[in-house]
Amino acid sequence: MAEAASATYSFTKLVVGDLDAMARYYGDVYGLAPIQRVQAEIDGAAIDELILGRDGSYGGLILLHWVDQDAPPNGEVILGFTTGDVEALLSRAEAAGGTVRVPPRPSDAGGGRVVGFIEDPEGHLAEVVEQR
Repeated sequence: MAEAASATYSFTKLVVGDLDAMARYYGDVYGLAPIQRVQAEIDGAAIDELILGRDGSYGGLILLHWVDQDAPPNGEVILGFTTGDVEALLSRAEAAGGTVRVPPRPSDAGGGRVVGFIEDPEGHLAEVVEQR
């Protein structure tokens, strides 16, 4: 598979009910600190998230809070993948039974990176980010 069409696991978004309390927990227990706060939308629903890391460096764990709706059941996560060709990745997902929930588009909250969301056949969400 060509590099542009491949995808690399990159981050996990843990869905939480109390964003600030969980940020304190992951700081106290694992030494992770907020390095960026993002307020955006997923499929039209407002989110607030904290990207955690250590010493100002990205750590791969993001805490996500749905602003105007209840969180899904405990244990639900949003997986994150980066790719050089998000359109090819979405095509593979649809061919394998996935559903594009949010078509890829440049994200102001994501620094202009192209971001989309895919739902797997069981309803689990993945965020796909095109690296340029």
